[in-house]
This record gives sequence, C-alpha cells and structure tokens, in this order.
Amino acid sequence: MQENKTSTEQAKPKPRVIKKYPNRRLYDTDTSSYITLTEVKTLLMANEQLVVRDAKTGDDLTRSILLQIILEEEAGGKPMFSETVLANIIRFYGHAMQGSIGACLETNVQMFSDFQARMAEQAQGGTPEMWNQFVRMQPSMVQGMMGNYLDQSQTMLTQMQEQVQKQTEQMLGAMGLKR
Repeated sequence: MQENKTSTEQAKPKPRVIKKYPNRRLYDTDTSSYITLTEVKTLLMANEQLVVRDAKTGDDLTRSILLQIILEEEAGGKPMFSETVLANIIRFYGHAMQGSIGACLETNVQMFSDFQARMAEQAQGGTPEMWNQFVRMQPSMVQGMMGNYLDQSQTMLTQMQEQVQKQTEQMLGAMGLKR
C-alpha cells in the first residue's frame, strides 16, 4: 500500500547522503567519491541539504560532523564565538532552560539568515539607479526588520520567563512550599 504524501513532502528534495567509514573517510553517494570535511562545508555553504550516516550502522552522524566543522572554523582563522559565549553555552547544558536557549539561538540565527537573504535580494539588479534606491531604502528596511526581530525576541523572552515561573512553582509545590 502506498502512502499519500502532501505536496510539501513531495516537493522537498531528499538530502544528499554522505557515508562516514571507520577510517574517518567521508563518501559522497551522489558523486560516488570520497570528500573532505572542507568539501562538506562547501556543500553546506551552497545550501545543500545533507545527512551524514555511519557506513556500518546507518546511525545519523550529521550533528557530530557539523560540530567538527564548527570546531575547525573556530580553531583556525577568526573565531565567531568568544570564550565568554562558549562558556555561557556550556553552562546551559543540563539547565532547565536548555531547550529554550537552543530554540532562542536557532530562531535568532534563522532571522539573521532571512535578513541577509532579503538584503542580497534587494542588492541584486545591477543598475546604478536601482542600487541608489536600495541604499536610500536600506535604513527604513533595516529598521523594519530589526523591529520584527525585537518583537520576536521579546515574545521568546516572555515565553522563557513564563516557563521558568511554571518550573519554579512546580518545584516549590513538590517541596510543599507553595506561594
């Protein structure tokens, strides 16, 4: 029996499969060739959807490969994260707010990516006249986007505060110390 799929599921391309072998080599099943971590990064930079699987077990290793790319980027060149930011991220592991912080970071990175994409769209076109219009329009566009960003951040902060309050009330209730 065939499953019915929605149009969005049908339109969504399958991710490119990269297999990781025990010798730490990565194999691109699309090109039938071994690739390096740098080439995986290049695929990601080109917005290629991919999944990294253990060649023997089939386990999903995508997160560990992505973290390895970030580690290499942070170790060489100009780091994106300060030691303070990294230490604060580590402090949230195991904390009641771990899920909220992850969601907050993900939302902020996505909003920044959307902002960058819109700026790139606006910059395309080519004629000096269009570029002049873009530059004149930029402050109001940036202000509008930043206002949207701030609104979303405020909503997220309010949700985090509500979650902390609920967790505190539950903990106090469990201890017999209700307000």
